[in-house]
Amino acid sequence: MQIDITGLPEERLVFAPSPLAELGTALHALTEPGHHPGLHGWTTATCAAFKPDLADRLHEADFLWGPTFSDISMPFAALADTHGMPGATLAEDLDLLDRLDDELYVAAALEISCASLYSRGGPSPLVDAEARHQALERAVARGPRQAEFARRLLADPPAVRAWIRRFFEDCDQAFFADVWQRVRVQLAADARHKTEVLRRKGLADALTEVSTALAVDEEQRRITVDKLSNGRTTAVDPEVGAGLTFVPTSFGWPHLMVLHAPGWRPVIHYPVAAPELSRTASVELLQQRLEALAHPVRIRICRNLARTAYSTGELAAEQGITAPEVSRHLGVLKKAGLIQTRRRGRYVLHQLDLQVVARLGSDFLEGVLR
Repeated sequence: MQIDITGLPEERLVFAPSPLAELGTALHALTEPGHHPGLHGWTTATCAAFKPDLADRLHEADFLWGPTFSDISMPFAALADTHGMPGATLAEDLDLLDRLDDELYVAAALEISCASLYSRGGPSPLVDAEARHQALERAVARGPRQAEFARRLLADPPAVRAWIRRFFEDCDQAFFADVWQRVRVQLAADARHKTEVLRRKGLADALTEVSTALAVDEEQRRITVDKLSNGRTTAVDPEVGAGLTFVPTSFGWPHLMVLHAPGWRPVIHYPVAAPELSRTASVELLQQRLEALAHPVRIRICRNLARTAYSTGELAAEQGITAPEVSRHLGVLKKAGLIQTRRRGRYVLHQLDLQVVARLGSDFLEGVLR
């Protein structure tokens, strides 16, 4: 995924927490706890304390914060006069949400996990019959309650928008006010720190501080986000106002989300902490490692190398193939960073890097969820 920043002044790069974005991430964690195993205790306790009515409403429109993460949680990105700044309180963020016109609001709410349509943009389901049909088809695939919610939103946007605002306010009263009181200081401190790194060391260092999945080219014209999804957007669109906003979240890991809808200011929504300190594997390296392990001969070689170190000759004898064949397979595994080698006298010994292989499961999940 790429973000065009050609000629973007440094002062248009904004780091700021958003209460509504954090509430959206918290709701996502509650509806998709499998994405966030580190939050298991919090999600279990919070859901257990929900009143039945609130729990019921949580799932009624879960496509707004469940598998996909609706852009309505970041309304500031669609309003040019905010200059990319979220509200300081949840009420302020909700007031910004109320300012979105019905067409924009409904289009963002009913995007429902269709990346190709998201990247292309297009007319709102409120005014376009084909867009309406596609939105309803995607809602039906989510379930009958979600389909009914989508129909109500299309039939009476003001009423459903008021329902959503009340739901957010009830969540604030039930649990989020305490959550925000606890995390807002951390998020504000992180935003200040990243801003200071940007000012003192430059964009490349600031992006590295945000995530190892972010990089900028030497000419500082393009930010690349290492995600499995593809997309392009620009941070220099005069219609919405040039700029790029970075929003920290305490609930987000392993997701690194990018708002890149046409007509919206781009936003990078990044987690402030991860449960592991090791460097995140790139999507390219993850793919290389999985492909390296997919070959049946290399799987058998790994079985040997997981137990102890072997020389090429020993592996050839063990596998019943020639030494050159073993060398070719070892070369693939070594290039993928899956084995370690060391010399002992005239022998070169190979052994599986168990820590790297053990991380593949979490690396894979992080890569596809990022």
